[in-house]
Amino acid sequence: MNKGFTKIAAALFAAGISFNLYAANITVALDADPESLDVYEQLSGGILQFAHMSYDPLVRLTKDMKFEGRLAESWEQLDAKTVRFHLRKGVKFHTGNPFTADDVIWTYNRILKSEDYKGLYEVYEGMKKVDDFTVDLVAKVPYPLALQNATYIFPMDSKFYTGKTEDGKDKAEIVKAAGTYAATHVSGTGPYKVVTREQGVKLELERNADYWDKASGSNVDKLKIVPIKEDATRVAALLSGDVDMIAPVAPNDQDRVKKAANVKFVTEPSDRIVLFEMNQKTQPAFADKRVRQAVNLAVNQNGIVEKIMKGFATPAGQLSPAGYLGHVDDLKPGYDLTKAKALMKEAGYDKGFKVTMISTNNRYINDAKIAQAVAAMLSKINIKVELKTMPKAQYWPEFDKCASDMQIIGWQSDTVDSGNYFEYLVQTRDDKTGKGQYNCGGYSNAEVDKLIAESNAEVDVAKRSEMLKKIEKILADDAAVLPIQWQNLAWAGKSKLNVDEIVNGRDLPVYGNLKVSE
Repeated sequence: MNKGFTKIAAALFAAGISFNLYAANITVALDADPESLDVYEQLSGGILQFAHMSYDPLVRLTKDMKFEGRLAESWEQLDAKTVRFHLRKGVKFHTGNPFTADDVIWTYNRILKSEDYKGLYEVYEGMKKVDDFTVDLVAKVPYPLALQNATYIFPMDSKFYTGKTEDGKDKAEIVKAAGTYAATHVSGTGPYKVVTREQGVKLELERNADYWDKASGSNVDKLKIVPIKEDATRVAALLSGDVDMIAPVAPNDQDRVKKAANVKFVTEPSDRIVLFEMNQKTQPAFADKRVRQAVNLAVNQNGIVEKIMKGFATPAGQLSPAGYLGHVDDLKPGYDLTKAKALMKEAGYDKGFKVTMISTNNRYINDAKIAQAVAAMLSKINIKVELKTMPKAQYWPEFDKCASDMQIIGWQSDTVDSGNYFEYLVQTRDDKTGKGQYNCGGYSNAEVDKLIAESNAEVDVAKRSEMLKKIEKILADDAAVLPIQWQNLAWAGKSKLNVDEIVNGRDLPVYGNLKVSE
């Protein structure tokens, strides 16, 4: 490449003129593709990853966990309950429609109709328009997590999604696994436009030529996402050159990837807890605390991490990871098979019982193997497990039925705070407010519910920390769930890609900043 030409191109880019010097087409192989293109259909990692491709949030967390303005250029705390967001001007949706405060308000109101998301915003009175580029987010009580919540507000094109489809359906309706208009049509403000999608086969996107963030520096014109469920096949595709980037890299494949030429291997710690819920409504034995305690004692989390994860995870004895306000240092996994058997006998279940269990086989690292290991461990206390594994696209509709006796789930705190685990996984389920939306165990404790509400209104960090820790201790004593591990994250890509710069511990790669070097 002519060096003089390179300097000219660099000068044009510095002046804000879009100029792709090494335009490229990149293929990324993931264990699964997003379940839907509707950002608010399901609160899942796959959909959130897609959201950062075709949409922009008001605020984004950087790789070092600092808040970065996106569609909100700046913000200010007006009082203990109100945060004012100043919106970016000159932004356009993929349709060409201008982005304004009306789109933010419309999106916020749509969020409140989402089964999965509304629980995040139940603490607010609402969002109010100040002018065309200013909005206020107003809480019911003093609330410390407004910026965290803003990272989940991906403004949608209100004009595009308003009205009826040809068959008379509301373009804005949110229905899980129904192929709605919003699940199949995309108009965001993000770096990539959707070209075509075949679920389970491919998702093809092209660069948004009118993208507002000229500083991203990406030279990727076309981005293709392909699902490859099998770990070894995914690695083989990268090493053969068929794809440019993969995630995750399973523990068994990591040495091979590390030794490969012209490949970058990148890991990050994660706050995603992988656990099993015990359904007290479908299996009455789980309503007995002693049985739930026995299940926790019969499962060897340390053994799972050592043998199955090859040490690439952290054994969990609670929901809150180290560093979170609610984390209790003394709550460790407590494998004790003898005590587990004694508790089963004390509860009158020494002869055991049968349970159904469902698990994903392409969502969390080694998820099916973990489920198989848990099933084998429970057999030692005479709990016979009928295990069914399935891809995540089929899994979530089954999970939502809450019909299985045990169900795997992974949860990453949406607010980077302990309270989010509690609100979604163990708070008494309330379909009206969205609280306990992913609590398919039927666990309910009035004291826990009360402490969650009180902690949400406590801005004193020390006091709030004590409340959250108290919740963790109650949950551990009640054996509310069966925590397994906090999984680590691993990606790999060709050395010409800046994979190390765009991936993060939130498992939400910033594909809009993906670059290919010469």
